[in-house]
Amino acid sequence: MTAPYPLAAAGTSGSLGIWAYPVIVAAAAVGYLGIPFIGAAAIGFAAVLASQGKLNIAAVLVLAAIGCEIGGIAGWKIGDRWGRPLLEHPGPVVEWRKKAVAKGEHVYQKWGRAAVFVTPSVVSGALKMEFRQFAIWNFLAGIVFVLSVGPSAYGVGRVSAGHHDPVSLGMLLAGIAVAVVGVVVVRRYHRRHTARRSDADTVVEPPGHAVHEDL
Repeated sequence: MTAPYPLAAAGTSGSLGIWAYPVIVAAAAVGYLGIPFIGAAAIGFAAVLASQGKLNIAAVLVLAAIGCEIGGIAGWKIGDRWGRPLLEHPGPVVEWRKKAVAKGEHVYQKWGRAAVFVTPSVVSGALKMEFRQFAIWNFLAGIVFVLSVGPSAYGVGRVSAGHHDPVSLGMLLAGIAVAVVGVVVVRRYHRRHTARRSDADTVVEPPGHAVHEDL
């Protein structure tokens, strides 16, 4: 018999087994270490499976958020401990890593703390963003990321399977709404950050120092 509510159809344990949930945490962590598409793909795929009753959507969202925070903090610590020597060390994709550092400096100078939303956590650590501030902003970024990708993918999975009930459509719209709100909030913070910088006295300092002080 079909469950009367779509969320209930996800089940409490799911048909894929408990092993799927640690994979979600690991994939989300890897994503926030610096390979975002892995995290997005894993969370989206897990949410679609939840829409088919194979995973629990609530567990998927909670564990994905935990994974994002773990991966972000691990990336920050790696960047803070080894920093530029690691990112600019000769080896595979060294040019890409150098460009990531340069781009990260530019983004942080332009966006301030909100840069956490769009830069790898390793770069945040390498640029010496204060840890407590990073942990808070990384948590916010992770929540927005998970609550936009997860519910959207869940809703798409339900609707594509022919379910047009209020909860399925509500999940889809909620995911889109979270993404829109996240963009609006970051843009507003950017405008305030730009206004503060323009009002402050212009002081020529090394890029790394300027980024650190601005955080």
